[in-house]
Amino acid sequence: MSPRWTTATLALLVLACVACATPGGSPQALPDIKPGERPALDTDEAGLWMQMDRVEENLKTSGRLLADANLTAYVREVVCKLIGPYCPDIRIYVVQTPHFNASMAPNGTMQVWTGLILRSENEAQLAYVLGHEIAHYLRRHSVQLWRDVRSKSTLLVYFNVLTAAAGLGFVGPLANLAALASVYAFSRDNEREADEFGLALIVQAGYDPREASRIWEALMKERTATKDSAPFIFFATHPSTEERIDTLKDLAQKATAGAGQAVIGRERFLAATLPLRAMLLRDELRRREFGGSQVVLDRLLEGGVRLGELHFFQGELYRLRAEAGDAAKAVAAYEKALGYEDAPAETHRALGLLFSKAGEKVKARSAFERYLERQPAAEDRHMINTYIRQLE
Repeated sequence: MSPRWTTATLALLVLACVACATPGGSPQALPDIKPGERPALDTDEAGLWMQMDRVEENLKTSGRLLADANLTAYVREVVCKLIGPYCPDIRIYVVQTPHFNASMAPNGTMQVWTGLILRSENEAQLAYVLGHEIAHYLRRHSVQLWRDVRSKSTLLVYFNVLTAAAGLGFVGPLANLAALASVYAFSRDNEREADEFGLALIVQAGYDPREASRIWEALMKERTATKDSAPFIFFATHPSTEERIDTLKDLAQKATAGAGQAVIGRERFLAATLPLRAMLLRDELRRREFGGSQVVLDRLLEGGVRLGELHFFQGELYRLRAEAGDAAKAVAAYEKALGYEDAPAETHRALGLLFSKAGEKVKARSAFERYLERQPAAEDRHMINTYIRQLE
């Protein structure tokens, strides 16, 4: 199915308009934003846009933007498939942070966090999350929420929310991000609408809508495995109920009934993201949420792509977790990694360190020497040579 944006298609996508809270307390449906539209300067919406413009300027210099033009171009391509004539209005920023999240500001600023990239298995899953956020933008949910917060909160709270958003740029300390997310949490009606609207967008673009519930199921499994009681940033604004997954499955079944073959896009997704996966896995392990990271690794291992790299990171997880028996598990994972051609050279160094710690000098020296054979210009070669001399 190829994307065909027509007036009739757009009309079908916006039928389910949800009433919103307004300053006067009466329900009022906001019209969808139009391509190229900016709010009139004398409106409260224009003030919100100006604050989000400030957020975007901060974001541009945050130091956490991923400097990878290929990935950014790929994400833009997916977004443009979904949003059609609105594509020129959207600025996309890929933010290097290991948490699952994407967001869309009312002025057209879209953030995609690398934790989302790592956890997506294919283009259809990525498209669903992006489509959900695009739906919030098109339906102007942020404006609805903004007016609701202003009408129900004190002036001080209203001001604090505004300045927090402008100052953080949504890439500040994660504790502040979580607090901000709780303030900006969309209503359940907004979320239901974004789910339905976003699913309609990916169907329109030709993607398989069944992937939407699958990524939610994986996230819930990860959340269950995470011992930390702090909520995921994404879950702070997106209810994670079984009802929601069931609804997505039902909507997907109806959307695919009688339809032709839908696109999953695994090969395209891997081509765009595999060059960065090792970096994203390192970032993931730095979170030290090993239960959740294990779920992520298990999903990647099931995918069967670059298994040497993945078993290396399995060994890294065991090494960093350092629970009883983890050293032996790490050695086994590293050795398994070396059975594949794509095992990183660092696998030998990691084995050398573990063997050295265990007093196995011959094995340690052999591993270190193999590391330097594969990485003769390694930055740590002088230190590794020192280890080798000490093992003589």
